[in-house]
Amino acid sequence: MEGSPATMLTTDPFNSIDDGDDDGDMLHEECGVFGIFGDKDAAAHSVLGLHALQHRGQEAAGLVTFDGHHFHSHRGFGHVSDNFNAESVMARLEGEMALGHVLYSTSGDIIIRNVQPLFADFEFGGFALGHNGNLTNALTIRQDLVRRGCLFQSTSDTEVMVHLIAISQQATVEDRVIDALRQIEGAYSMVAITNTALIGVRDPLGVRPLVLGRLDKAYILCSESCALDIIGAEFVRDIEPGEMVIIDSDGIRSLRPFPPADSRFCIFEYIYFARPDSVCEGSSVYDVRKRVGEELARESHVPCDVVVPVPDSGVPAALGYAAAVNVPFEYGIIRNHYVGRTFIQPTDKTRHLGVKRKHNINRAQIEGKRVVLVDDSIVRGTTSIKIVEMVRQAGATEVHMRISSPPTAHPCYFGIDTPEREQLLAAQHDLDGMAKRLGVDSLAFISLDGLYRAVGNAKRDAVKPQYCDACFTGEYPAALTDLNAQELPHQLSLLTEGRA
Repeated sequence: MEGSPATMLTTDPFNSIDDGDDDGDMLHEECGVFGIFGDKDAAAHSVLGLHALQHRGQEAAGLVTFDGHHFHSHRGFGHVSDNFNAESVMARLEGEMALGHVLYSTSGDIIIRNVQPLFADFEFGGFALGHNGNLTNALTIRQDLVRRGCLFQSTSDTEVMVHLIAISQQATVEDRVIDALRQIEGAYSMVAITNTALIGVRDPLGVRPLVLGRLDKAYILCSESCALDIIGAEFVRDIEPGEMVIIDSDGIRSLRPFPPADSRFCIFEYIYFARPDSVCEGSSVYDVRKRVGEELARESHVPCDVVVPVPDSGVPAALGYAAAVNVPFEYGIIRNHYVGRTFIQPTDKTRHLGVKRKHNINRAQIEGKRVVLVDDSIVRGTTSIKIVEMVRQAGATEVHMRISSPPTAHPCYFGIDTPEREQLLAAQHDLDGMAKRLGVDSLAFISLDGLYRAVGNAKRDAVKPQYCDACFTGEYPAALTDLNAQELPHQLSLLTEGRA
């Protein structure tokens, strides 16, 4: 198929799918990005990288490549393997430059127009953009852009960036991007490809992760280091907060388009979101999670016979906890990793079976024992209630729950899907109330200072916190313009688009 140098050749379906079936009781990262420049196997390596980042977004996946003349794209709903397992698809994704994205949508139906990378055909050529995070003034900007005549095709906050770049009066691509960046607020790591370059940028606070890697002569920008490992690439360094990098045929350039600011990396990346085999900001995620478990044990241990993780994210913390108190660690709960999306209508009879689809009790490790359950967080508490019930039904004499994060009492507005505050268990009950609601003999969370010690700080600096911990403290490090704007619409019309 022939076209202009910026022609987008796409095989997108137009469809929508439901949210997952976890009853809203899980925290979800919104997405992961993977970009590569100067690699003859750019598409294949990008797909592998997206496989490694699948945990960051499981609703949809997309990939854009550039072959020197045309841009090529494939996007679809579901996992990476659902969309990039056909030779005919991969054969169309030609070029030595690629940008991939995995998506988790935070509200309503998912429509193909929201699946990234987003693509635009500008006067300077093609531009594909993938984004991890959340822009907290996107609706405010969008409203202004619509008044000025901009036509939006998606409900994604990422599209605001595309329009800001389009209307910028700056001369070069990088200056247009900088012009747009200086108008947005919130948390973001963005990766883009143009006709000539791979561009990456991290917000001034560095809330969301972004790393630089190298594979022979090719350079990579991606959300986590585990995406480098899967293709045998070398980890070079983290992109620094407020840094913008441009990778082209001349090499790498680093720009600083923002005033200096104190880093506020999302501490929940260590607790839950990042893969345990990743390295974030110089620290092994696995090691941090084990240290969190050790701190948790020092702060709140009770006599028990066995320490059991709530899989999978509770495993490293449970290992650290068990080692600290010299109590056996056992897989008392087994997770089914092959549970797909269910389309069963959630009646009262079937809704409670959701946890059993994903978890089964290993009765031999539970029966007749005092059990400490270790989990990473409690959101609404509905899943924890069901797990505690299952452990008791298996014959546990006592059930104590230990959580490797402080109570999640506030919503996140920076790229994590959390319920509204009135739906968070910790916002509605004190510790005793939560323990009663969960049906446990005791409940304890790691302290905020204990968490900071585990990630390598003596304690939390109350004046200048070293991380973004707003979901625990309510202290948001960036402006929440849209949240405070009363005149903004609550829902964008495209979110109600019907299924095909």
